[in-house]
Amino acid sequence: MKKSPGSLGSLRQRNRLQIIDVLRQLGHSSRVDLARETGLSRSTVSTLVSELQAEGLVVERAPDGEAQPAPPSVGRPAVALTLNPAAGAVVGIDFGHQFVRVAVADLAGVVVQERREEFDVDGDASGAIALAADLVDTLLVEADSTRERTVGIGVAVSAPVLRDTDDPDATSILAGWAGFAPTGELRRRLGRPVLIGNDANLGALAEVRDGAGRGARDVVYVMLSGGIGAGIVLDGRLVAGHRGLTGELGHITVDRDGRICRCGGRGCLETVAAAPAVLGVLRAVHGDDLTLEAAMRLARDGDAGCGRAFADAGRQIGRVVVAVCNLVNPELVIVGGDMSAAGPLLTDAIAEGIAQSAVPAIAADARVVAASLGDRAEVLGAIGLVLAETDARELVAMGAG
Repeated sequence: MKKSPGSLGSLRQRNRLQIIDVLRQLGHSSRVDLARETGLSRSTVSTLVSELQAEGLVVERAPDGEAQPAPPSVGRPAVALTLNPAAGAVVGIDFGHQFVRVAVADLAGVVVQERREEFDVDGDASGAIALAADLVDTLLVEADSTRERTVGIGVAVSAPVLRDTDDPDATSILAGWAGFAPTGELRRRLGRPVLIGNDANLGALAEVRDGAGRGARDVVYVMLSGGIGAGIVLDGRLVAGHRGLTGELGHITVDRDGRICRCGGRGCLETVAAAPAVLGVLRAVHGDDLTLEAAMRLARDGDAGCGRAFADAGRQIGRVVVAVCNLVNPELVIVGGDMSAAGPLLTDAIAEGIAQSAVPAIAADARVVAASLGDRAEVLGAIGLVLAETDARELVAMGAG
């Protein structure tokens, strides 16, 4: 007989789905934390977790990382629970400006296969999509998985992503992608659900889930590379904005008489503080072959000119980030992207720029730290996006299959 919506059976299923939801969003959790996050009693959580373990959907993670399906013995310290890694796979794709990175993870978010290939992504959208699709198939085989066992595919792109189309607004940022719909093309090629996000937003998601912001609830993530973007996490949730365009930090005007920006504006923050702008200043002294990595190495080794260039950029960035801090009062400002390898020289200058103009109490809260995931943040964020957005019922169905 079919149960009514208010029956004990449907309530039990909703409670089970709550537990799965917490595990897919956080990656792992103890029984005590599950009770706090779901509002369920500890005894209810313990009973439902035992059921999910018996069904193979949830496992314990021992200190050595091995899955332990058996329930804990009396007196045993709290252990982390995760979704069963063997129940399915998640794929992340990061389309950088000059590379494609693909990673395959299990349902606990642990990457099991990963590869990066250099490619002119900006100039060849269809070629980049084809390369990514080939890498997905190759890595799934290497991970002993299949498309059919793949929950979904997350994609990071270096452009704003429009919520109403689920595709990049690439007209001025990625000229070679204008009019191209990568989400639909990847769905067609791979036959799986595809979720797409801006790289800075997904970098923020990754750093809060697995990196320097782990455990923090209110974070501003600043991504400094060929461009400048920001991801904002408030009360543990990524802020996307009305059309998904939150975080275009690099296109705030800092010099109305400055250089023309790639977005069509004049004097944007990117024109004075992004990696190309910093290199443009330093190449006049160090030659046209100077790379960002070499410039940062010189700065860390004490070269006065390189040090000054990164410090100046940091202070300028801080003066723009302070407006965000005054609005949202973050506990952390995480600095990621290629330029973050400049280290304290850059992060200290950003903190200085914030301190100059922030409300004192807000400046005291907004601790500036370097990101910890490096250039993998965006692909890990793409994986996290799938885990965060996939309906718990789909994970149950995947595990049952």
